[in-house]
Amino acid sequence: MFITLEGPEGSGKTSHIPYLVEYLREKGYTVFPTREPGGTSISEQIRDILHDLKNAEMHPRTETLLYQAARAQIVEQVIKPRLAVGEIVISDRYYDSTIAYQGYGHQQDLNQVRALVKYATDGLTPDLTILLDLDVEVGLKRKTQNELEWNRMDAYTVEFHQRVRRGYLEMVKQESQRWVVINSDQKWDEVQAELKKVIITGLTKS
Repeated sequence: MFITLEGPEGSGKTSHIPYLVEYLREKGYTVFPTREPGGTSISEQIRDILHDLKNAEMHPRTETLLYQAARAQIVEQVIKPRLAVGEIVISDRYYDSTIAYQGYGHQQDLNQVRALVKYATDGLTPDLTILLDLDVEVGLKRKTQNELEWNRMDAYTVEFHQRVRRGYLEMVKQESQRWVVINSDQKWDEVQAELKKVIITGLTKS
C-alpha cells in the first residue's frame, strides 16, 4: 500500500511519520518511510538545490522540472521496488505537492503540470493520501517559533501559500475517494490518533 501525507507548511507531516511507522511495525507490517524531494542520493542533491534560499531567482518552470527529476528517481529506485514486494510505503509529500505548489501556487497551467507529474511517476498513484490541513499563517508561525528548517519554498508570500492550500482542498473535492482530511490545528496527540485510525482503516480495506 502506498500512503502519502500532504499539507501546507508547518502542518506537522514530518513529525508524525516516525511514530506512524513505529506503530505499524509493532502491528506486524513492513513499512518504509521516505520523503519528497529526497529519498535517494540523487533526489537529495536536487532537494538541496530546490530548498537553498540562495536560489531565489529560480523560475517556476525550473522548479517544477527539478521536482519531477527528483520524483522520477525515487519512484523507480525506491517506491516501486518496495511496493512490488508487498511493503507499505509512507511518503512525506508526493506529486500532489507539485500540483498544489507549482500548479495552484505559481498559477501555472494545471494540465501541463499534471502531464509532467504523470511522466515523472510513470502513472503511479497513491492508494491513500492524507491532507493535514490548517490555516497558512498558523503553519508558517509554527515553523518560525519551533525553529524548523526555513527553506526557499517557505519564503514565498502568504498569498502563494494560501493558493497552495486552496489547491489542496480543490484536489480533495476532485478525487475524494483517495483523500482524507485531518484538521492539524489540534493537539499533536489528537492528530496522531486520527492518522493511525485512518491508516488502519485503509489497510483493512486494501
